[in-house]
Amino acid sequence: MENKVVVITGAGSGLGASLAKQFANSGNHICLLGRRKEKLERTANQLNSRYSIYEVDVSSKEDVGRVFRKIEEELSAIDVLVNNAGVGAFDLAEHIEEESIHQMIDINLKGTIFCTQEVLAGMKQRNKGTIVNIVSTAGQEGKVTESVYCASKFGVRGFTESLVRELNDTPIRVLAAYMGGMESEFWDGIFTPEQTKGLMKTDDVAEIIIDSIKPRKYLAVTDITIKNKKQF
Repeated sequence: MENKVVVITGAGSGLGASLAKQFANSGNHICLLGRRKEKLERTANQLNSRYSIYEVDVSSKEDVGRVFRKIEEELSAIDVLVNNAGVGAFDLAEHIEEESIHQMIDINLKGTIFCTQEVLAGMKQRNKGTIVNIVSTAGQEGKVTESVYCASKFGVRGFTESLVRELNDTPIRVLAAYMGGMESEFWDGIFTPEQTKGLMKTDDVAEIIIDSIKPRKYLAVTDITIKNKKQF
């Protein structure tokens, strides 16, 4: 994948930042999307190719529409969309606060849907494009203290599987990436560095995802599962 316009949500840290760096290494133009400009700038400083920064709240359809229109006006068509933005709040089901419930459903699920809606018409018109949804293994099985997080990710899974079927007769590629816990800022304030030591590295996961969406004759990778050797 070279000379593409690649849009990555949640690009300020973790897997989003790793994906940005590796897509940049192939000479693509990287659109870094997130809520905090300073974090996006930190990622941008590590890139060796062209980039643009856009502050956006993916849970707002209006804000998503504004930003995606701006990208298309400034850079033309979007070739690759990576729906990576996500949040998690972990506790027993009865203790999860209402605001946390709204955030997980709005960002993890609705954000993925809103961003995808913005690129579908253009990709269908051009008859090409790639959509990558970062789901997590929380979209494959229920987990203790992750009931609402899993609910949001199961929603993303259902949306993605349906999208694959809707686009089955087109060259547009859709990939669902299911991965376990990674060593990243996602766990800050939830687990200690000692608890997350030995988890997968985001650079390794990013490499596998990008390799999975490379064009190949006679095959399409629609989902991948990447797990830790260490139980977490």
